[in-house]
Amino acid sequence: MPRNSGAETAACAPATRFILRGGREVAASAGAAFGAMPPLEPLRSATAGPRSALWLGPDEWLLIAEDPAPELWAALETALASLPHGLVDVSHRQSALEVSGSGAARLLNAGVPLDLDIAAFPVGMVARTLLTKAEIVLWRRAPDRFRVEFSRSFGPYVVAILTRAAGDQELC
Repeated sequence: MPRNSGAETAACAPATRFILRGGREVAASAGAAFGAMPPLEPLRSATAGPRSALWLGPDEWLLIAEDPAPELWAALETALASLPHGLVDVSHRQSALEVSGSGAARLLNAGVPLDLDIAAFPVGMVARTLLTKAEIVLWRRAPDRFRVEFSRSFGPYVVAILTRAAGDQELC
């Protein structure tokens, strides 16, 4: 995995992931069943233990369960049964890396066009963006720790970009 003197990356453990679409009532019902309430504020996340809900759009969230959750689909479907909604299991479609260390933001900025200064991109902030040409969901979990969610098919590309950037930054 890519690393340099200021940052390192590690593959995140497998997780259960859902894309949830719907209004406020859907968010409330899903949050009760999921264990973390989907945030209604743009670009934010909510975490309760091993469960997190990330705002992706006005009516769209990424739900991540970092604990074994074989019953989760059924619980969400039961909670949402009477509401118009969209719920898609994307667990096998997506992968994630954790980028951490004092140079984590600098490493990511080699390919991410956002201002990742802590004042502009605070802890808990989430954005759907690009890492060069790969669409990612970027989530700041701590001042020096980010989670990068991406389509599994882009995995080798994402790792290659971060590896090259880590090496180039060692030269500066």
